[in-house]
Amino acid sequence: MATSAGTADFLLEQLAPLGTASLRRMFGEYCLYISGAPVGLVCDDQLYLKPTEAGSALCSPPREGHPYPGAKPHLLITADLWEDGAWLCQLVTVTAGCLPPPKPKAKAKAKTKAKSKSKAKAKR
Repeated sequence: MATSAGTADFLLEQLAPLGTASLRRMFGEYCLYISGAPVGLVCDDQLYLKPTEAGSALCSPPREGHPYPGAKPHLLITADLWEDGAWLCQLVTVTAGCLPPPKPKAKAKAKTKAKSKSKAKAKR
């Protein structure tokens, strides 16, 4: 069962005070980003945050779940817990603060040069 657009919209409304929350659709589900860094997934209308000690401390008791088969365990934040927007914002902020920054993407110039070389070889 895929996450509904209404669920995604409600989650973004609850996280609006952060000013940096966004969702990107991926494979029928969503990835949650804070300031451009991925912090969790929204799958089957449930929020799965990357596990951190600080995040687990805010959840009493913490529940774990797998967003999809074969995934590593994540903190499971069921939709009924989203009603407390202040707590949810705190949880997501603490989680984001504990995660390493995303790795920089390769520069576009390197890809462009590689394509130019392959085109030149093809012309020969």
